[in-house]
Amino acid sequence: MLLLIAALAIAGAPSLAQTRKMPPPARRPPAASTASIKIEPDIACPAPLGTGVKTKLSYCEVLAGRDPAGGVLIRIPPHKGPATLSFDLHNLHTYSEELVKARRAYKRYTGTIGVLTMDNTLLSRAVVQNEFRTAADLIERVSGGAGPGGVKAVAPTGLESITVAIPEGEDRVSLLGEKLTEETREGTPPPYTQPGRPIAAVSNIQVEYRPAPPPRPTRRGRTGG
Repeated sequence: MLLLIAALAIAGAPSLAQTRKMPPPARRPPAASTASIKIEPDIACPAPLGTGVKTKLSYCEVLAGRDPAGGVLIRIPPHKGPATLSFDLHNLHTYSEELVKARRAYKRYTGTIGVLTMDNTLLSRAVVQNEFRTAADLIERVSGGAGPGGVKAVAPTGLESITVAIPEGEDRVSLLGEKLTEETREGTPPPYTQPGRPIAAVSNIQVEYRPAPPPRPTRRGRTGG
């Protein structure tokens, strides 16, 4: 009888494990967005070539120089980690229908430019090389000239797609021309390097980046009265 009473008492006693409430799981802060953004950045072009007749892209000449402030300036938004700058690099050709018909229009271009920070640190070099023989070797004609159809004689030829990593903290970079080699059937003159001389052209400039987190608010200290 005593054993039966003890067993009933134990069975009726509330279990400590059953009555204890477990604390709710800690809430984790929302993870920062890692999605990247691709934009057409703000650009300061000192020597605009014009707008393409077919693509409607804007072409900007890259001039030779030594001061980054005089180059094609590209604004880089605040970014977390490296951003990616991309653009298409072209050579420049002065088109002549007469030379094409006479089969004397051949040229082999090699244009070299630099991508620099504003303190003159070289991030990367970019090179575009191509041959011109006929109008089919042009990327397209550029509007705003006195030629037939209102196009300019100078047009982009050749295409090299360039990508450059921009370090975190850099908010602006410069494209500066270094040298241009023009090889003809008669020979190859010395490369052009004179400051202010058009070396190449760029188009389709884009920047892909992860936005930097907003700055933390600063706490104002109490002032004594």
